[in-house]
Amino acid sequence: MNKLQAFLKRKDIEISVKRYLIDALSAMAQGLFCSLLIGTIINTIGTQFHIEALTTTVATIANVDYTVGSLASAMSGPAMAVAIGYALKCPPLVLFSLITVGFASNALGGAGGPLAVLFVAIIASECGKAISKETKVDILITPIVTIGIGIILSYYLAPAIGSFALKCGTIIMWATEQQPFIMGIIVSVVVGIALTLPISSAAICAALSLTGLAGGAAVAGCCAQMVGFAVASFKENGIGGLISQGIGTSMLQMSNIIKNPKIWIAPIITSAITGPIATCIFHLQMNGAAVSSGMGTCGLVGQIGVYSGWVNDIANGTKVAITSFDWLGLILISFILPAIITPLINVFLKKINWIKEGDMKL
Repeated sequence: MNKLQAFLKRKDIEISVKRYLIDALSAMAQGLFCSLLIGTIINTIGTQFHIEALTTTVATIANVDYTVGSLASAMSGPAMAVAIGYALKCPPLVLFSLITVGFASNALGGAGGPLAVLFVAIIASECGKAISKETKVDILITPIVTIGIGIILSYYLAPAIGSFALKCGTIIMWATEQQPFIMGIIVSVVVGIALTLPISSAAICAALSLTGLAGGAAVAGCCAQMVGFAVASFKENGIGGLISQGIGTSMLQMSNIIKNPKIWIAPIITSAITGPIATCIFHLQMNGAAVSSGMGTCGLVGQIGVYSGWVNDIANGTKVAITSFDWLGLILISFILPAIITPLINVFLKKINWIKEGDMKL
C-alpha cells in the first residue's frame, strides 16, 4: 500500500473530489468556452451583422460545410479533454493524446457528450500519467496507452454515459415545461448555488444539455447570484467588486460564505423569486448553446446565449420575431431584479444582525 501511495504521489495522481469534480469540471467548462461557445458567438455575430467572412464556408469535410464559427464548435470534444488534462497536470505526451480521446468520447456520447468527455478523459489522463516516462520508448507507449484506453472507454461507455446525461436533462426540461413555477424555483436555485460554489455550473448545464425553459431558469439563478452579490456588496467592494462579481463570478464570495453562510441567503432567495418569473411570466428560454445556461452574466455569455437562441428560433421558424417583451424579460431577470431584490433582503438581514458591514468584503 505504501508503494502504491508513493507511486501515485510521484505521478501526481490525486484521487479526490476536488481534483475530479472541481478542477477537472471547471477546466472542462473553459474548454467549452474556447470552442463551442466562441463558435456560437462568432456565428451569431456573422449572421446578425452580415459579415461575409464569418458566414462563408471555409471548409467542407465529409460533405459537411463549416464556417469559422462551426469549425471552432466542432473542436469542443478535443478542447474539453485537453482542458481536463491540463487541470490534472498531465505531461505533454498525455495532454496531446487527449485530443483524440476528446474527439472520440464527445462524438460517441452524442448530445450528452460533455459528460462522457469528463468521465473518459479523467481515466485516460490518469492512466497516461501512470505510464508516462516508465519505459525507454515513452514517445510510443504513452500515446498508445492514453489513446487506446480513451478509445476503448469511448466505444463501450460514452454512448451510455451520453444517453444517461441526455435523459436526465430531458427529464428536467420536461418537468420544467409541466411545472414551470416549482421547477423554475428548483432549477434556478440549484444552478445558481452551483455557480457560486467552486464547481462549474456551465459544465453541468452542458453535460445535461440543459436548454429551453429550464435553461432560462438556470440563467435566472446564475444572474441572481452574480448581480445580487455584486450590487449588495458595492459599498464594501466598490466599482472593482461590482465588475469582478457582476460580469466575472460570484465564486469570489466563497471564502466570505464560509465565514458567514448567512450572506448567501439573499442571493438564494432572489434566485427562487426570479426563476419562476422567468419561466411563468416571461417564458425565458435558452435555446443557444447549453453551456450558456450556467454562465449568468459572466462576460454576458448567458444573455448572448439567449439572444443566439432567439436568432436560431427565427431561422427555423419556431419564433416570428424578437419582441420588446423578450428584451424586457431578459433585462429584468438578468440585471434589474437581482440588483433590487438582493440588497432589499440584505437590509432585513442586517436589521436582525444576521449579517453586518464587511461580511462581503473581497
